[in-house]
Amino acid sequence: MPNEIKWNDRFCIGVDTIDRAHQRLFAIVGKLLDLNEDAAKQQHACREGIKYFKSYAMKHFAEEEAYMQSVGYAGYEIHKSLHDNLRSETLPTLEEELEAQDYSPESVRHFLGICTGWLSAHIMIEDYAITGKSASKWKHPASEGEMSALSKMGIRALETMCQCRTQVVSQHYGGEDFGTGKTLCYRLSYVSKDKSYLLFYLVFEEALVLKTLSEILSQDIPRIDQTAVSAMRILSEQFIGTLKDHFMSEKKYYLERNDLLTMEQFVRTFDKEYPPYSMLFSVEGRGYCALCVK
Repeated sequence: MPNEIKWNDRFCIGVDTIDRAHQRLFAIVGKLLDLNEDAAKQQHACREGIKYFKSYAMKHFAEEEAYMQSVGYAGYEIHKSLHDNLRSETLPTLEEELEAQDYSPESVRHFLGICTGWLSAHIMIEDYAITGKSASKWKHPASEGEMSALSKMGIRALETMCQCRTQVVSQHYGGEDFGTGKTLCYRLSYVSKDKSYLLFYLVFEEALVLKTLSEILSQDIPRIDQTAVSAMRILSEQFIGTLKDHFMSEKKYYLERNDLLTMEQFVRTFDKEYPPYSMLFSVEGRGYCALCVK
């Protein structure tokens, strides 16, 4: 996550009321980044600042949705669903983490990392699309029923692996930075006899990796090394093993490769369009895990 976030005129979509609201949201996040570095003020100030960010964002979404309807924007439904996901799923889950961890610097970094990444990408792609400056990348989103089923399977798989309560942070994850540094990312490539591919991406936050492996191996794992990379590779295959039948009912697929990617390589997965299944999970007290399927 960047140490500062500043408004840039390239974020303007050309609608004054929307641009002013976006500029205000950037200013609020920037102030929260500064507050999180000030230990003396961090807890109370961040608590109040985040409440204000949420209140202002909800007001802005309602106004933006009214504008989209007034101009007959064709992408209104998918755009509103992205707002709804942040309103009803992402922000409440992030707030629960903040409260549970008493607004610790790490929990605030999670909040700011996800919100900053979401806000920047949403403006540059989805909000630009309102005025025809871009096209939405959510071209083939999964149905609500499919996402609900995958959410339950993902939660079950993570709770089995980590032995901790797990929640969905987002059903429309767009590659946002988790806000706290290093990750491990695996791409599992499955192929059928007719050479069609099914790709699974798993991204584990470093804290989640270290805490999970320390418990599984009954010893302290202080850093990501080759042993940790190999262990998580095995766990990633076991994780996907519990999900793959949901996607492979019509054909038999076989695991061809399990590649370790950099975060930059993973984010390029979102260059042209978002995967139809793209989710972010929070494992209580441990960290985040993203799951994408395309």
